[in-house]
Formats: sequence, C-alpha cells, structure tokens
Amino acid sequence: MSVIVEITISSEAFELGQILRVEESTQVILETMVPLGGKPTPFVRVRNDARETFERSVREHPSVNEIQLVNTHEDETLYALDWDPSEASLLRTILDLDAALLSATGTADTWGLELRFPTHEDLSTFQDYYLEEDIEVSIKRIYNPTKPDAGPWYGLTPPQRETLTTAVEAGYYSLPRQISTQELADTFDISDQAVTERLRRGISTLVLNTLLVDEQED
Repeated sequence: MSVIVEITISSEAFELGQILRVEESTQVILETMVPLGGKPTPFVRVRNDARETFERSVREHPSVNEIQLVNTHEDETLYALDWDPSEASLLRTILDLDAALLSATGTADTWGLELRFPTHEDLSTFQDYYLEEDIEVSIKRIYNPTKPDAGPWYGLTPPQRETLTTAVEAGYYSLPRQISTQELADTFDISDQAVTERLRRGISTLVLNTLLVDEQED
C-alpha cells in the first residue's frame, strides 16, 4: 500500500532548493513536475516582485539549461525549468523509488515536501538514504491515503456510490444547483429525506476513509 510523508528540508540540502533560490520574503511553489524528454521538468510559481533576481539566479546555476516564462497572472509568474538533474541527489533518489512529488513549497531557508511512496519499504529506503548521507530531514507526518479495510470504493455502499456519482454529474453540488433534492430522489424512486441521508452518510464515509485516516490511526 502506498504511503504519504510530509517533510521539511533545508534549501541547501535539496537540489531544487539550490537552483530555485529566492529572497528572504519570497516563496516559490512547485506547481507540478512533468517527465519531458526523459527528465523531470518542474513548473514553478513565484511573485512578480522577485522575478528579475530569481531569473538571474536560476540561469547562473550550472545544471540549468533554460528557464522559460509560461504565464503571468496578477502578481505571480509561472516558469518551466529545463535542467539536468544530478545522478546523486535526494531528488534523484525520490524519482528512482517511483515516488510522486505531490507538493513542494520553498523559501530562502527551507522546503516543505509532500511525497507519496509506492510502499512502506520504499519510504524506508528513502530514509536510509538521507540518514547515510547525513541529510537533515524533519518528518511532519506519515499516513496512508486510505484506510486499509476501506475497500475499492473507500467504504461506500453501492447505493451511496451511485447516489453521490449521480448527484455530482447532475449538478447537485454546482452553483447554482442544477437539480433539486426531490428530482434527485425521484431518480432513485426514494424520498427526498432518504436521498439526503444517503448523501450525508456517503460524504461522511468518504471523509473518514480518506482525509481523517491519519487522525484515526493516531
């Protein structure tokens, strides 16, 4: 079963932190990392007031081929980074273990990472690596994305799953609402009170088996 870990690490110990250097008050956010041409291409977002110094600093790094402006919106700029990842680094270890980098946010001093590893064994391998390399990593929390006994539909019963799916597809949760509670109930030939209860229980089950899993384990 996959496992998610949230960590913090110094900018100097993280390869992208070394490349994407920012001023003290600036925050850089990794939007996504797409494998293009056999190497991971990060898309990063920074505030426009840090744009000039940020671009100059990134281009001066020896592993960077180019940093390309993708889009500017209000006070932020999105970039695509063309670089040559090091073969021996924390990031390369993460990629070699087939871990997914779910989110990454950096400052001048630290980066916060959310990683999903395929198995607990892969996470242990990652931990062995940074301990052997004497890289200081602070683990904030470790959790499974779903409960082990939740089943393939996160614990939802077939009626709950069908009702929730139909409600979303029919626009029950849209603004403005596209279908009324009574119309949704008529679809399943049940009362509006019954469909409301089915939705309530379904949403509660989803949250308990996904978002609150780590709290229950604690």
